[in-house]
Amino acid sequence: MSGFRTASTALAWALAALLVAAAVGVALSWAPDLPLSALQARWAPAPSAFIEVGGLKVHYRDEGPRDDPLPIVLLHGTSASLHTWEGWSAALRGTRRVVSFDMPGFGLTGPNPSGDYSDPMYVRFVLGMLDALKLQRVVLGGNSLGGAIAWKTAVAAPDRIAQLVLVDAAGYAFIPQRVPLGFRIAMSPVLSALTGRVLPRSAVEESVRSVYGHPERITPELVDRHIAITRREGNRRALGQRMAQIDRGENAAAIATLNVPTLILWGGQDRLIPPENAARFGRDIKGSVLVVFDDLGHVPQEEDPPRTAAAVQRFLAAQR
Repeated sequence: MSGFRTASTALAWALAALLVAAAVGVALSWAPDLPLSALQARWAPAPSAFIEVGGLKVHYRDEGPRDDPLPIVLLHGTSASLHTWEGWSAALRGTRRVVSFDMPGFGLTGPNPSGDYSDPMYVRFVLGMLDALKLQRVVLGGNSLGGAIAWKTAVAAPDRIAQLVLVDAAGYAFIPQRVPLGFRIAMSPVLSALTGRVLPRSAVEESVRSVYGHPERITPELVDRHIAITRREGNRRALGQRMAQIDRGENAAAIATLNVPTLILWGGQDRLIPPENAARFGRDIKGSVLVVFDDLGHVPQEEDPPRTAAAVQRFLAAQR
């Protein structure tokens, strides 16, 4: 009998230790949503500004000479923000006007009250931003989701797009080799609900590492930024809604109708959208230029801004 009591006591202590460990883990990972006002000072310093478009208070940056006849407009990918283009903006704004902004559901712009995160909504939003900023004709670039919205905007309004820059762009159906942990959580209603107020730093770091060809380049500040942007009020719920509305290649046939000078940039180590899709874009878009960076991942513009921005500069110079 004493042996039974000893075993029961040991089990009770073990369970208590597990509960304490779980409580500590939750406490360390506790990260409820934050209002825009709590994030603005650090993540939206000058030249950041906000503009009302389609009922949304949109976070954007407009840099470089205002007399540029063809401003460069850059669209970020899923769960990213305009910050992903900071390196390109620094490289280009000396001679070109560069506009970037947080799209609905992401960054500091935050969620779309309607819950619409379809590609057609994003196309309308981009055109609304161009109108709000009085940009009649632009060079439009985008990464991942932003790449898909860029080419779809060119299909919808070809008179507004002078050139395209597609960076590891979505568009075709594909089978990913590796999906960021944050995306996997967002695609599961149960896990998404459980993590609505918890955001382990390790999970965010793993998600970022999965899209880099050189994970050693990831800095603590980069992880801090992703955590902060994720905590922007409404963004976690918006990501789940976006995942349920993804175009999985249903409209890929429209890519071959594009008739606009196009630069296709790709990371050879992209494990989310495979490099084979870069070749498909190259075949379907007549006269396009394809540049592959063998050592970079899904976000080459962020991972190596000088090298990738130089490819953009060469392409734009050739167009002139």
